[in-house]
Amino acid sequence: MELFHEIYGVYYKSVSEMLSLAVKGELTEKDMKSICDSCAFTDSHIEIISALKSQRWKLIRSDMTTPLKHEPTVPLTALELSWLKAISLDKRMKLFDIDIALPDDIEPLFLPEDYVVFEQYKDGDPFEDEHYITIFRTLLKAVREHKKVTVEYNSNKGTHRRITGDPYELEYSEKDDKFRVKIADCRFADVLNLAGIEKCDIIGSARPSAQKGQFSSEEYFIAELTDERNALERFMLHFSHFRKEASEISDNHYRIKIFYDKSDETELVIRVLSFGQFIKITEPQSFVELIRGRLIMQKKLGIR
Repeated sequence: MELFHEIYGVYYKSVSEMLSLAVKGELTEKDMKSICDSCAFTDSHIEIISALKSQRWKLIRSDMTTPLKHEPTVPLTALELSWLKAISLDKRMKLFDIDIALPDDIEPLFLPEDYVVFEQYKDGDPFEDEHYITIFRTLLKAVREHKKVTVEYNSNKGTHRRITGDPYELEYSEKDDKFRVKIADCRFADVLNLAGIEKCDIIGSARPSAQKGQFSSEEYFIAELTDERNALERFMLHFSHFRKEASEISDNHYRIKIFYDKSDETELVIRVLSFGQFIKITEPQSFVELIRGRLIMQKKLGIR
């Protein structure tokens, strides 16, 4: 059983929003459709509104009133509280200045030492360092509020630069265990490692084009996947944090377009190869050549 159900979770949220208005005597049919559109999936209003209006769910009367006397609340279960306690122990949580206030007697569902990320580098970012936390929060504020920044940056090659640009996205690499910031309108770089930033100051508003990430170095590849041995589910899990477009070509055969940053290319090639015979890269040719080159190198090294 899933801890948080994606589909039924949005159903609960949508109906809860409607009931909150109904308790106040402010609910209309237009509101019902609007709430479904904003809280649920594209066609959810068909099921939700139909169930409410037909009295299959006896929560809202035909005159848009409700038998409830108070606005609905959804208390967390013991299992959900345990999960939140486990998440609060993640060292990266301190970066976001989020205080998850939970009773001391709540036992975490798991501890950080209970799980291992395979093939992850050991020189990850210092997430608990106060200076690093300050840099992260400054950049997060700049991204959210569309601000321009100036940074003192030390690159991996040992160079030091003063950089001015418009940050528009923070991303985390699980393999590297590092955060990076994508930055627009900058002469020297479009992606910076947070650990290399010595100082960061907000100096003004970003350009409108940067707010939309129009300067992104985003690349893509297209894969055709055969869903055998649970390949589709594994693929979606492996690439869950990448923007993607997927369509079904035929039974058990799918076309998936993955968008990625150039700096992640080597990692992606390795991930794609792990699917073996169940995947074929069709374009662009540059990514096909990367796959071919990696296979040739592995063959020379005797790796199968």
